[in-house]
Amino acid sequence: MCGIVGYIGHREAYPIIIKGLKRLEYRGYDSAGVMLYDTETGIKLCKTKGKVSDLEAKAESDLTINGSIGIGHTRWATHGVPNDVNSHPHLSNSGELVIIHNGIIENYAPLKEELIKRGYTFKSDTDTEVLVNLIEEVQKKEGIKLGKAVQIALNQVVGAYAIAVFDKKNPNEIVAARLGSPLAIGVGEGEFFIASDASPFIEYTSNAIYLEDGEMANIRLHKPLKVRKIKDDSLVDPYIQELQMNLEQIEKGGYDHFMLKEIYEQPSVIKDTYRGRLNANKGIVQMAGVEDNIEKFLNAKRILIVACGTSWHAGLVAEYIFEEFTRIPVEVEYASEFRYRNPIINKDDVVIAISQSGETADTMAAIKLAKENGAFVFGVCNVVGSSISRESHAGAYTHAGPEIGVASTKAFTTQITVLTMIALRLGKAKGTLSNTDYHTYLQELEIIPEKVAEALETNDRAKEIAAAFKDAPNCLYLGRGYNFPVALEGALKLKEISYIHAEGYPAAEMKHGPIALIDEHMPVIVIAPKQGHYDKIVSNIQEIKSRSGKIIAVVTKGDTQVRELADYVIEIPETSDALSPLITTIPLQLLSYHIAVMRGCNVDQPRNLAKSVTVE
Repeated sequence: MCGIVGYIGHREAYPIIIKGLKRLEYRGYDSAGVMLYDTETGIKLCKTKGKVSDLEAKAESDLTINGSIGIGHTRWATHGVPNDVNSHPHLSNSGELVIIHNGIIENYAPLKEELIKRGYTFKSDTDTEVLVNLIEEVQKKEGIKLGKAVQIALNQVVGAYAIAVFDKKNPNEIVAARLGSPLAIGVGEGEFFIASDASPFIEYTSNAIYLEDGEMANIRLHKPLKVRKIKDDSLVDPYIQELQMNLEQIEKGGYDHFMLKEIYEQPSVIKDTYRGRLNANKGIVQMAGVEDNIEKFLNAKRILIVACGTSWHAGLVAEYIFEEFTRIPVEVEYASEFRYRNPIINKDDVVIAISQSGETADTMAAIKLAKENGAFVFGVCNVVGSSISRESHAGAYTHAGPEIGVASTKAFTTQITVLTMIALRLGKAKGTLSNTDYHTYLQELEIIPEKVAEALETNDRAKEIAAAFKDAPNCLYLGRGYNFPVALEGALKLKEISYIHAEGYPAAEMKHGPIALIDEHMPVIVIAPKQGHYDKIVSNIQEIKSRSGKIIAVVTKGDTQVRELADYVIEIPETSDALSPLITTIPLQLLSYHIAVMRGCNVDQPRNLAKSVTVE
């Protein structure tokens, strides 16, 4: 949520900040703003409700300077409605301090009350304006420089934040800090960049520092970067990381939307995810994070999977796979519920935390709770250097590359790929998976990218079906076994990007309530591959047919039985039941995409949603 961009150096700051904000649009936002500074004019602010393009239009008339220092922000509303006043950056009462902030200050109300008593006034409804005035009050009261004032103020707040603060009394410096929300610093030749992730500065430098939780940085022109602990002011030796992403990865590459590009990247990113880890000919599947902790996994009495949203659905698929391959009991928990329900966590539990961004606040909190109770935590995420990758005892990266579209697609399939490889490795080590089955699954997983590419050929058929159902107010998704979580994921995709109400159900549960909804106006998408519970699914389809429901069936190529019953059929290549979610999810992603486009929705940036949810 929210995007932060900052620059200090020898270039014009405004073009860098605007381009950076556009790169961060995927994070989800409802307003945008920028601050520039030059010695003659001082501080100039421009901010507005709406998109970065609206900010650009407003800046043409409002911004008359071209300073080489500036900060910019895209806001996702928490405190106060989306409007120009609540947009960032925010000024302190004196007009000398400027702040941008991602996160939530939980104790802002008592702090605000105290500041009002001391004569401060507030223009916005935000917690951020409280924070910048708290920093100013500390600075005035103690007679100290900005960096020290930020440190003292942050020790008084409760909550999560990534901030960048500027003081016009010392205009060659930006102070940045983070707790629970990501912040990267790009280190160039005589220049520094600040951003929520590295995408805004990838073409300027390949060197980045990712601040750890509880760290702050003094970023000054022509001086070395200083990183300190917020709690005790101790110096930290920052680790400069070489960036792996390139500019092509964060551009659309000729596709109309990032989401469509990312759907079509799935054959290559699944292959990237198992590359170097899986060799079917040699019968090898291994990941360093698993190999180094194999006894922890083999001795586990239970595996707990914690995640949110699409990652939770990947965890549900993994529950079926782990229990079948390893015979270890698995529980899948919403991280947001797990952290608050006083869960029973044992020292012989393995907790697998799944997150695309590696920054999901609820999942981070679940990890900390698990560690406090002595469990072994294994992280599965896509972003190198992210908070979850650092907080976990061990882990495995997916290799999906940057996922810009808010509605997750390639993250889902690469997460399932990683989790499947872990289950295969453990099943082989435990002897719960026969040698024959083990080798069969390895060979099938190795050719899954080709089958995903074949499934992508259903695009035209998905588009045709989308045209028939784009105006439906509701939709039901049904699946059984391994494909029940795929039904949930398909419904989530439709909800997220087209705003059509959709529900996913285990097909057999339809009789226990949802069947009351079925009539000639209700589209029902049934995932019915030949493997698995095929005969049972056929019976469920007959129940829908007898009540005049409109049936869209995802079937194995050559199917005849379901074809006779369904109104529309999408054919996919055959694979094993356990690996089928990697194939069956593809037409559902395409269907959601085309329906959203036909409804005129903003596919990459759906309303009210954020890519990386770094607040509760």
